[in-house]
Amino acid sequence: MANRSQLGFQDASSPIMEELIEFHDHALMVALTICSLVLYLLTLMLMEKLSSNTVDAQEVELIWTILPAIVLILLALPSLQILYMMDEIDEPDLTLKAIGHQWYWSYEYTDFKDLSFDSYMIPTTELPTGYFRLLEVDHRIIIPMESLIRMIITADDVLHSWAVPTLGVKTDAIPGRLNQTSFIATRPGIFYGQCSEICGANHSFMPIVVESVPLTHFETWSSLLVS
Repeated sequence: MANRSQLGFQDASSPIMEELIEFHDHALMVALTICSLVLYLLTLMLMEKLSSNTVDAQEVELIWTILPAIVLILLALPSLQILYMMDEIDEPDLTLKAIGHQWYWSYEYTDFKDLSFDSYMIPTTELPTGYFRLLEVDHRIIIPMESLIRMIITADDVLHSWAVPTLGVKTDAIPGRLNQTSFIATRPGIFYGQCSEICGANHSFMPIVVESVPLTHFETWSSLLVS
């Protein structure tokens, strides 16, 4: 959950989000280095008189041709690695299907029989004390922590997007198409997200709440719902 006046990312709760934050910091350091170098060269050119050595130096031209290619490689390699990690789905421990509607989410635990529910935002007038306005739902998604979760995401009417920032997940929900992604919640907690695709008048009222619990608690919860 983001804090007021927070400038950085939320605390990562999945390995993918940890990698994304690390890559973000890596890219910022590269950009800071480039900006510092360019500022230094501009200052040097303004303070010093131009000469033929600075205008016609072939060595300098060779450096500023090769250096950007090296910088791009330094950015591309970790980026491609993260992309492959996000697309790779091995054998999931749990498969969960999310269906976007105007304007609520439906969830189906496909590994269980008759375990599905709709998730609506709790209106402000009915919100219990201490809960977050516009982010709480009447039915949370319960998942076991430290387990590979496969999300199958689609929509029933218009485009939606299932996004939980702290888990590093953002996947479009498209009518007539099944998109999938995966994540692992590395710690117990409650993680908030929202629909991230403009889907109509009540687009702002489609929150997502994922609750990560130990495996024994998840088994107890699922057995109560199935029975």
